Amino acid sequence: MNREWLEERIAKYPICEYAFIDPKELSFLEEVRYICRTECPQYGKSWSCPPAVGTVEECRKRCEKYTEGFLFTTMSEADLMGDMEEALKTRAEHEKITQRVRDLVCEECEDVLVLSTESCVICETCAYPKQACRHPDLMFPCIESYGILVTELSERYGIQFISEAGVVTWFSLILYC
Repeated sequence: MNREWLEERIAKYPICEYAFIDPKELSFLEEVRYICRTECPQYGKSWSCPPAVGTVEECRKRCEKYTEGFLFTTMSEADLMGDMEEALKTRAEHEKITQRVRDLVCEECEDVLVLSTESCVICETCAYPKQACRHPDLMFPCIESYGILVTELSERYGIQFISEAGVVTWFSLILYC
């Protein structure tokens, strides 16, 4: 992947910060999966979440085959304290940008894995577990569903994890060869 080529093309998108990463430096933690299992209402209800994405070990092995990565953020204004559903609606724009960046990376690379934010919300009701995903080309598993702690990853690469009133930071991670 020609990094300068990608940087030129993403300049038109409202990407706040980004870093080219080494997938070998990703940490996979069972503790992150524990949080999914015990605190997330989407656990066991979506193809983008555990257990559908596989075990943390299976996710680690899936990521290990990639040689390069691209981590990026967008930000949205939302009242996190007032209405979480309204805050989550701001994520749709981030997911569109993630699709566009994925498409750019796919112009240069054949094998790409995209991890993004929260549980997929493309369909009103996910087909999991009775049927296959209806939109596998649009559904991106959640970064945390793989056991990757986003705050640690952002710190490692100098990307700010802003958590303040009225601001939501959305993350996506694209792995490629």
